[in-house]
Amino acid sequence: MNHLHDAPGTPTDAAPTALAALHTRLNSRLDGAARAWLDQALDEAAAHPGARGPISVWELRIAEAGRRCGPEHAEAARILLLHAARADAATLARVYRQGTAAERRAVLEALPHLVPGPDALPIVEDALRTNDTRLVAAAVGPYAARHLDAHNWRHAVLKCLFTGVPVNAVADLPRRARADAELARMLGDYADERTAADRPVPEDLYRVLALTEALTESGSESGSESGAGPTTSASEAPTASPHPGTPTGKES
Repeated sequence: MNHLHDAPGTPTDAAPTALAALHTRLNSRLDGAARAWLDQALDEAAAHPGARGPISVWELRIAEAGRRCGPEHAEAARILLLHAARADAATLARVYRQGTAAERRAVLEALPHLVPGPDALPIVEDALRTNDTRLVAAAVGPYAARHLDAHNWRHAVLKCLFTGVPVNAVADLPRRARADAELARMLGDYADERTAADRPVPEDLYRVLALTEALTESGSESGSESGAGPTTSASEAPTASPHPGTPTGKES
Protein backbone atom coordinates (compact mmCIF):
# COMPACT_ATOMS: atom_id res chain seq x y z
CA MET A 1 0.00 0.00 0.00
CA ASN A 2 1.32 3.44 -0.90
CA HIS A 3 -0.90 5.99 0.79
CA LEU A 4 -0.25 9.72 0.74
CA HIS A 5 -3.28 10.52 2.86
CA ASP A 6 -2.60 12.92 5.71
CA ALA A 7 -6.19 13.53 6.80
CA PRO A 8 -9.70 13.37 5.36
CA GLY A 9 -10.00 17.14 5.12
CA THR A 10 -8.76 19.47 2.44
CA PRO A 11 -5.40 18.99 0.69
CA THR A 12 -2.52 20.07 2.90
CA ASP A 13 1.00 21.36 2.59
CA ALA A 14 2.13 18.01 4.00
CA ALA A 15 1.62 16.41 0.58
CA PRO A 16 5.14 17.28 -0.67
CA THR A 17 6.59 15.76 2.50
CA ALA A 18 4.54 12.60 2.01
CA LEU A 19 5.61 12.43 -1.63
CA ALA A 20 9.27 12.85 -0.70
CA ALA A 21 8.95 10.07 1.87
CA LEU A 22 7.26 7.81 -0.67
CA HIS A 23 9.99 8.54 -3.24
CA THR A 24 12.75 7.84 -0.71
CA ARG A 25 11.11 4.61 0.39
CA LEU A 26 10.64 3.48 -3.19
CA ASN A 27 14.22 4.30 -4.18
CA SER A 28 15.49 2.22 -1.28
CA ARG A 29 13.69 -0.81 -2.67
CA LEU A 30 14.55 -0.46 -6.37
CA ASP A 31 17.70 -1.62 -8.08
CA GLY A 32 19.90 0.79 -10.02
CA ALA A 33 18.23 0.28 -13.38
CA ALA A 34 14.75 0.80 -11.95
CA ARG A 35 15.84 3.94 -10.08
CA ALA A 36 17.33 5.37 -13.26
CA TRP A 37 14.14 4.64 -15.16
CA LEU A 38 12.00 6.24 -12.45
CA ASP A 39 14.14 9.39 -12.32
CA GLN A 40 13.86 9.81 -16.08
CA ALA A 41 10.13 9.14 -16.05
CA LEU A 42 9.57 11.69 -13.28
CA ASP A 43 11.59 14.29 -15.20
CA GLU A 44 9.44 13.62 -18.26
CA ALA A 45 6.27 13.98 -16.24
CA ALA A 46 7.43 17.24 -14.64
CA ALA A 47 8.42 18.69 -18.00
CA HIS A 48 5.31 17.53 -19.89
CA PRO A 49 7.35 16.42 -22.93
CA GLY A 50 6.09 15.78 -26.45
CA ALA A 51 3.13 13.54 -26.97
CA ARG A 52 2.80 10.41 -29.02
CA GLY A 53 -0.62 11.02 -30.47
CA PRO A 54 -3.03 12.25 -27.78
CA ILE A 55 -1.04 10.48 -25.05
CA SER A 56 1.99 12.17 -23.52
CA VAL A 57 5.18 10.22 -22.87
CA TRP A 58 4.74 10.20 -19.10
CA GLU A 59 1.36 8.50 -19.51
CA LEU A 60 3.11 5.69 -21.35
CA ARG A 61 5.43 5.41 -18.36
CA ILE A 62 2.40 4.74 -16.16
CA ALA A 63 1.81 1.59 -18.16
CA GLU A 64 5.50 0.63 -18.04
CA ALA A 65 5.84 0.95 -14.27
CA GLY A 66 4.96 -2.65 -13.51
CA ARG A 67 7.60 -4.01 -15.86
CA ARG A 68 10.26 -1.47 -14.89
CA CYS A 69 9.79 -1.35 -11.12
CA GLY A 70 8.09 -4.68 -10.45
CA PRO A 71 4.42 -5.24 -9.58
CA GLU A 72 5.03 -4.69 -5.86
CA HIS A 73 6.46 -1.19 -6.45
CA ALA A 74 4.48 -0.10 -9.49
CA GLU A 75 1.70 1.65 -7.57
CA ALA A 76 4.12 3.93 -5.73
CA ALA A 77 5.87 4.77 -9.00
CA ARG A 78 2.56 5.59 -10.68
CA ILE A 79 1.45 7.83 -7.82
CA LEU A 80 4.73 9.73 -8.03
CA LEU A 81 4.35 10.11 -11.80
CA LEU A 82 0.82 11.48 -11.48
CA HIS A 83 1.97 14.04 -8.94
CA ALA A 84 5.05 15.00 -10.96
CA ALA A 85 2.79 15.63 -13.95
CA ARG A 86 0.40 17.69 -11.79
CA ALA A 87 -2.42 15.75 -13.41
CA ASP A 88 -5.78 17.53 -13.30
CA ALA A 89 -9.19 15.88 -13.13
CA ALA A 90 -9.50 15.49 -16.90
CA THR A 91 -6.06 13.91 -17.20
CA LEU A 92 -6.73 11.60 -14.27
CA ALA A 93 -10.01 10.54 -15.86
CA ARG A 94 -8.20 9.69 -19.09
CA VAL A 95 -5.48 7.70 -17.32
CA TYR A 96 -8.14 5.90 -15.28
CA ARG A 97 -10.31 5.14 -18.28
CA GLN A 98 -7.43 3.74 -20.34
CA GLY A 99 -5.67 1.96 -17.50
CA THR A 100 -5.59 -1.51 -16.05
CA ALA A 101 -7.09 -2.18 -12.63
CA ALA A 102 -3.69 -1.57 -11.02
CA GLU A 103 -3.29 1.74 -12.87
CA ARG A 104 -6.81 2.78 -11.89
CA ARG A 105 -6.05 2.11 -8.26
CA ALA A 106 -3.02 4.41 -8.45
CA VAL A 107 -5.25 7.17 -9.83
CA LEU A 108 -7.69 6.72 -6.95
CA GLU A 109 -4.87 6.82 -4.39
CA ALA A 110 -3.50 10.04 -5.92
CA LEU A 111 -6.83 11.93 -5.99
CA PRO A 112 -6.83 13.54 -2.51
CA HIS A 113 -3.79 15.73 -3.14
CA LEU A 114 -4.29 16.39 -6.85
CA VAL A 115 -7.94 17.47 -7.13
CA PRO A 116 -9.12 19.99 -4.52
CA GLY A 117 -12.78 19.99 -5.60
CA PRO A 118 -15.40 17.41 -6.60
CA ASP A 119 -14.38 17.31 -10.28
CA ALA A 120 -12.95 13.78 -10.00
CA LEU A 121 -16.08 12.25 -8.43
CA PRO A 122 -16.95 10.37 -11.65
CA ILE A 123 -13.75 8.35 -11.16
CA VAL A 124 -14.78 7.42 -7.63
CA GLU A 125 -18.31 6.58 -8.74
CA ASP A 126 -17.02 4.30 -11.47
CA ALA A 127 -14.77 2.43 -9.04
CA LEU A 128 -17.70 1.96 -6.67
CA ARG A 129 -19.74 0.38 -9.47
CA THR A 130 -17.16 -2.40 -9.84
CA ASN A 131 -16.81 -5.53 -7.76
CA ASP A 132 -13.02 -5.22 -7.68
CA THR A 133 -12.38 -4.99 -3.95
CA ARG A 134 -9.03 -3.20 -4.38
CA LEU A 135 -10.72 -0.47 -6.42
CA VAL A 136 -13.61 -0.19 -3.98
CA ALA A 137 -11.19 0.11 -1.05
CA ALA A 138 -9.23 2.85 -2.80
CA ALA A 139 -12.43 4.64 -3.82
CA VAL A 140 -13.63 5.13 -0.22
CA GLY A 141 -10.50 7.00 0.82
CA PRO A 142 -10.14 10.68 1.81
CA TYR A 143 -11.38 12.04 -1.51
CA ALA A 144 -14.71 10.26 -1.13
CA ALA A 145 -14.93 11.33 2.52
CA ARG A 146 -14.48 14.90 1.43
CA HIS A 147 -16.73 15.05 -1.61
CA LEU A 148 -19.31 12.24 -1.84
CA ASP A 149 -22.77 13.42 -0.90
CA ALA A 150 -24.58 11.65 1.93
CA HIS A 151 -26.72 9.42 -0.31
CA ASN A 152 -23.80 8.07 -2.34
CA TRP A 153 -21.48 7.83 0.67
CA ARG A 154 -24.01 5.62 2.45
CA HIS A 155 -24.21 3.37 -0.58
CA ALA A 156 -20.41 3.24 -0.67
CA VAL A 157 -20.38 1.96 2.92
CA LEU A 158 -22.97 -0.67 1.99
CA LYS A 159 -20.86 -1.61 -1.03
CA CYS A 160 -17.92 -2.30 1.28
CA LEU A 161 -20.08 -4.61 3.39
CA PHE A 162 -21.51 -6.26 0.28
CA THR A 163 -18.09 -6.97 -1.28
CA GLY A 164 -16.19 -7.76 1.91
CA VAL A 165 -14.00 -4.65 1.93
CA PRO A 166 -13.09 -3.91 5.57
CA VAL A 167 -14.73 -0.70 6.77
CA ASN A 168 -11.31 0.36 8.05
CA ALA A 169 -10.77 1.42 4.44
CA VAL A 170 -13.54 4.04 4.71
CA ALA A 171 -11.87 7.35 5.46
CA ASP A 172 -13.44 9.55 8.15
CA LEU A 173 -16.02 6.86 8.93
CA PRO A 174 -16.75 7.90 12.55
CA ARG A 175 -17.53 11.52 11.61
CA ARG A 176 -19.67 10.75 8.60
CA ALA A 177 -21.58 7.87 10.21
CA ARG A 178 -22.23 9.65 13.52
CA ALA A 179 -25.93 9.81 14.34
CA ASP A 180 -26.87 9.03 10.73
CA ALA A 181 -30.36 7.57 11.14
CA GLU A 182 -30.77 6.85 7.44
CA LEU A 183 -27.54 4.85 7.31
CA ALA A 184 -28.72 2.95 10.40
CA ARG A 185 -31.96 2.09 8.62
CA MET A 186 -30.09 0.86 5.55
CA LEU A 187 -27.78 -1.26 7.69
CA GLY A 188 -30.76 -2.75 9.50
CA ASP A 189 -32.47 -3.61 6.21
CA TYR A 190 -29.29 -5.27 4.93
CA ALA A 191 -28.89 -7.26 8.15
CA ASP A 192 -32.51 -8.39 7.90
CA GLU A 193 -31.98 -9.51 4.30
CA ARG A 194 -28.90 -11.53 5.26
CA THR A 195 -30.68 -13.12 8.20
CA ALA A 196 -33.76 -14.00 6.14
CA ALA A 197 -31.49 -15.67 3.58
CA ASP A 198 -29.76 -17.62 6.36
CA ARG A 199 -26.49 -15.86 5.61
CA PRO A 200 -24.12 -14.39 8.21
CA VAL A 201 -24.23 -10.67 8.95
CA PRO A 202 -20.77 -9.08 8.56
CA GLU A 203 -19.21 -8.07 11.87
CA ASP A 204 -18.28 -4.73 10.31
CA LEU A 205 -21.98 -3.95 9.95
CA TYR A 206 -22.39 -3.84 13.71
CA ARG A 207 -19.35 -1.62 14.04
CA VAL A 208 -20.80 0.93 11.63
CA LEU A 209 -24.23 0.62 13.22
CA ALA A 210 -22.72 1.51 16.60
CA LEU A 211 -21.24 4.65 15.06
CA THR A 212 -24.64 5.71 13.75
CA GLU A 213 -26.01 5.51 17.27
CA ALA A 214 -23.39 7.92 18.64
CA LEU A 215 -24.58 11.34 19.77
CA THR A 216 -22.88 14.65 19.30
CA GLU A 217 -22.42 17.06 22.18
CA SER A 218 -25.47 18.96 21.02
CA GLY A 219 -27.71 15.90 21.19
CA SER A 220 -29.07 13.44 18.69
CA GLU A 221 -28.95 14.16 14.97
CA SER A 222 -31.18 12.93 12.20
CA GLY A 223 -28.45 11.90 9.78
CA SER A 224 -29.25 14.83 7.53
CA GLU A 225 -27.05 16.04 4.70
CA SER A 226 -25.50 18.65 6.99
CA GLY A 227 -24.61 16.11 9.66
CA ALA A 228 -23.38 13.27 7.48
CA GLY A 229 -22.40 14.97 4.27
CA PRO A 230 -19.09 16.05 2.78
CA THR A 231 -17.14 19.02 4.04
CA THR A 232 -18.84 21.38 1.61
CA SER A 233 -22.00 23.39 2.05
CA ALA A 234 -25.32 21.86 1.08
CA SER A 235 -25.56 24.18 -1.91
CA GLU A 236 -22.18 22.97 -3.16
CA ALA A 237 -22.79 19.28 -2.54
CA PRO A 238 -22.37 17.32 -5.80
CA THR A 239 -25.15 15.12 -7.02
CA ALA A 240 -24.36 11.66 -8.30
CA SER A 241 -26.38 8.67 -9.36
CA PRO A 242 -26.75 5.67 -7.02
CA HIS A 243 -24.24 2.91 -7.53
CA PRO A 244 -25.58 -0.20 -9.27
CA GLY A 245 -24.66 -3.43 -7.58
CA THR A 246 -24.96 -2.16 -4.02
CA PRO A 247 -27.29 -3.85 -1.54
CA THR A 248 -30.79 -2.57 -1.14
CA GLY A 249 -31.57 0.28 1.19
CA LYS A 250 -33.30 2.85 -0.95
CA GLU A 251 -33.61 6.23 0.66
CA SER A 252 -36.80 8.18 0.76
